[in-house]
Amino acid sequence: MIAIIDYDAGNIKSVEKALQFLGQDVKITACPQEILTADKVILPGVGAFGDAMENLKCRGLDQVIRQVTEKGTPFLGICLGLQLLFERSDETPGIEGLGILSGEILRIPAEGGLKIPHIGWNSLHLENNGRLFKNIEEQAYVYFVHSYYLKAKEEDCVKASAEYGTHIHASVEKGNIFACQFHPEKSGDIGLKILKNFVELD
Repeated sequence: MIAIIDYDAGNIKSVEKALQFLGQDVKITACPQEILTADKVILPGVGAFGDAMENLKCRGLDQVIRQVTEKGTPFLGICLGLQLLFERSDETPGIEGLGILSGEILRIPAEGGLKIPHIGWNSLHLENNGRLFKNIEEQAYVYFVHSYYLKAKEEDCVKASAEYGTHIHASVEKGNIFACQFHPEKSGDIGLKILKNFVELD
């Protein structure tokens, strides 16, 4: 069973539908026991970093996520779910993220007439042999919706990057932990391939 963590951060149903399309047994849940016993866990989300961290803490889900990632369960963060895995965000100074991965979330610079938030399709530069990108072509297009971007401390954990006014670390992988700034569930056939690669992980 794949557990999708429910913490009132939106965008959950589209992730559920994409996984069901792939024939997966999926459960949207905030129950710690169901999350801890799941075969794989996904943390989706759209919204504000600070509100999301408060929602996770109120439900005790911050500690559950740490337990899940520590015990080696394949874990996927999507969009806000990626950002929460890191240490801090410009969006809410003083609010600590989960700190499971090293890096910070910065505001996309409003330069050169670029619209913020960054909404739409953008190509990916693939690097460091990411398992999510098995059989995905270089410069594949995926769908983004965000105003803040990841700058990871460990360059070797970055598996895909994108350019939008700055260099965006678009996907990371470290051990059993995977995360995408873009929305695979809204990225057509390429996104479904990425999700399929995640569900097929050992």
